[in-house]
Amino acid sequence: MIKTLIAAATVAAVAYAVAPAQAAHRHHAGLGCSGANLGKTEAAVEAMADNEVKFAAEKEVSLAQDAMLNNRWGACGAHLSKAAEASTAK
Repeated sequence: MIKTLIAAATVAAVAYAVAPAQAAHRHHAGLGCSGANLGKTEAAVEAMADNEVKFAAEKEVSLAQDAMLNNRWGACGAHLSKAAEASTAK
């Protein structure tokens, strides 16, 4: 009985520790942090006319790249979302 409880507690602890990390990697504020999303967002930003919004979006793409390289998935997704939002704004 004790071994069963210890095993169940261990499984719950592992699931509790892994779930937030997976959620941060997959989505944060709408866009997941992936090479494909980064490429699409970067292409959309490059297609924008030169103005203050484009320069801010380029900075967000740069910050997303840095976050991705440092395995900060939540920050990467947040920066990608900001850049994507700026690229679709009029």
